Amino acid sequence: MVAVRNARLARLYANGTVWTFAKPNRNHGMTQSTIRLTVNGRIHDVDAAPDTALLYVLRNDLELNGPKYGCGLGECGTCTVLIDGVAARSCVIPIQGCVGRDIVTLEGLGSRDHPDPVQHAFIAEQAAQCGYCLNGMIISTKALLMRNPHPSEAELLEALRYNLCRCGAHIEIVRAAMRAAGHVVAEVGD
Repeated sequence: MVAVRNARLARLYANGTVWTFAKPNRNHGMTQSTIRLTVNGRIHDVDAAPDTALLYVLRNDLELNGPKYGCGLGECGTCTVLIDGVAARSCVIPIQGCVGRDIVTLEGLGSRDHPDPVQHAFIAEQAAQCGYCLNGMIISTKALLMRNPHPSEAELLEALRYNLCRCGAHIEIVRAAMRAAGHVVAEVGD
């Protein structure tokens, strides 16, 4: 059980790529220290065990609710954030692996008054039903567009492949991603 837990904490899922960080704290979360993280352009000193999942720090300590807890296994995508511009599953990433990296959450992309173009595309396409998966869908789309500003539909589908939506809003979500990539002509009034 401990080996499985440690393996989960040592993996970073980023668009199908697995990165390995330093070994997790052998005290299993008992020793806390101050860890400095850069989140949404701001520096935060967090008192937590080095093997604490990034998701818990983002939601509980920094009160950022964009990333959601879904499966806790890095499988569903609701907890996705950008780490150095790469989509990553924050529920399986220990904060010790995030020191010195630039972390961006949904809240760091844009604001209500000035949404990021990807957020605007999702709003314009009404790409939500319950909205739980949207964080991962938007962040994964943003990561792809940062790497490739003009992806094909196949590339968009591949980037969203590991983000699960239980409501069945896939058509609207793909259409929003296509709009963000410039494949959908904006309607009058957008």
